Amino acid sequence: MRLISSSLLCAVLAGCATITRGTTEEVRIEVDPPDSIITTTVGHSCTGIPCKIQVPRKTEFSVTASKEGYTSATVPVISTMAGSGAAGMAGNVILGGFIGVGVDAVSGATLNHSPNPVLIALQPIDPTNPATPAGSLSVLEGRIKAENLEKAAKQSRRQDERNS
Repeated sequence: MRLISSSLLCAVLAGCATITRGTTEEVRIEVDPPDSIITTTVGHSCTGIPCKIQVPRKTEFSVTASKEGYTSATVPVISTMAGSGAAGMAGNVILGGFIGVGVDAVSGATLNHSPNPVLIALQPIDPTNPATPAGSLSVLEGRIKAENLEKAAKQSRRQDERNS
């Protein structure tokens, strides 16, 4: 029943992915060392992590991390077709919502940014200097994994509370 209701809503409102996914996306940026300065070509900047920015889905940009004593690093962030975005687009085509196809294509709602999260490990200019240890991608990946496990545990506890 939900599928039929959702399909009818998409047909009536046009731009199914635009409605269900929105036209912007949060991009998470993680840098090691964590107190690095983060800038983007879309005008966002932050110091420290996590750095989360809201960016139009169709906007491609670059993220640069820098810190005194380290070589700056830049990562390009591109827009790619998302699985759920493609499903929304297919829903438009199947239901005859060609206006919705156009809306989704123009708005960028069918896209995701990649990579997301953006992970940058800065390398020291002088690797022998103990004051500037090398950044580590595994540290960043471990931090994200731990946060995801913590979120899952909280959701599980909430579900258990609701069920009791």
